[in-house]
Amino acid sequence: MSPVRRCSRTACGRPAVATLTYVYADSTAVLGPLATYAEPHCYDLCAEHSERLTAPRGWEVVRLSDPCAPTRPSGDDLEALANAVREAARPPDRGDGARSGGPRTADPMEVARRGHLRVLRSPDS
Repeated sequence: MSPVRRCSRTACGRPAVATLTYVYADSTAVLGPLATYAEPHCYDLCAEHSERLTAPRGWEVVRLSDPCAPTRPSGDDLEALANAVREAARPPDRGDGARSGGPRTADPMEVARRGHLRVLRSPDS
């Protein structure tokens, strides 16, 4: 027997990523992370079948998220990435540190800077 659990759908051999359980008393289908072990009244589903899951009319589908699963990037994540790229591309300020030829006063450990790279002084010296 294979150690990888397979999707319960007929003719689907993909690995299971979620477990489907029905709560008949509440007319609810609960789709959550893959259970630690296979139970007789639960259904293991692959990623494709878990995304396309629908419930009968009058039933509710509750999707429990897996906190360990990777999440898709949100609009905020993409905006933060774009802001970081803009910040890295911005030319350095030609303030007091550039005129005096010395290190910046904001970071006492920084000795020199070349583009996005910095030369840092050892904490011991």
